[in-house]
Amino acid sequence: MTGIGGRAGRGGDHGCVGPPDGSERGSGTVLAGGLALVVMLAMVIMLLLAQSAVLASRAAAAADLAALAAADALRGITTGDPCTVAAEVASRHGATVASCSEGSGQTVEVRTELGGNPLLGAATGHARAGPPP
Repeated sequence: MTGIGGRAGRGGDHGCVGPPDGSERGSGTVLAGGLALVVMLAMVIMLLLAQSAVLASRAAAAADLAALAAADALRGITTGDPCTVAAEVASRHGATVASCSEGSGQTVEVRTELGGNPLLGAATGHARAGPPP
């Protein structure tokens, strides 16, 4: 028996691709769900990297400001012990001074840590400051 268009047809043949028993029914939903999970995982990773970059920038800024303040104290422009001044400035920016040392030529080197998310760990900053050349 010839169907419309000259094709020999079977009773249930409607031109569908795939098994006629519907065993792939819902596979598109599973595929879309898996793709959504991959996209969400990528977004979480991007957010963690962005947060890490922000914390590193804040730690570096705290180290810069603490080193500048300590250098001013070392040169006598402001009062106080240079490392104490550096610790006070760093604490105002949410960081702690990990190390502070006076170098040659009235320079001060400061390392700061900024506690962050336990997943990311602490961000660190390092700066050296002294008189202009």
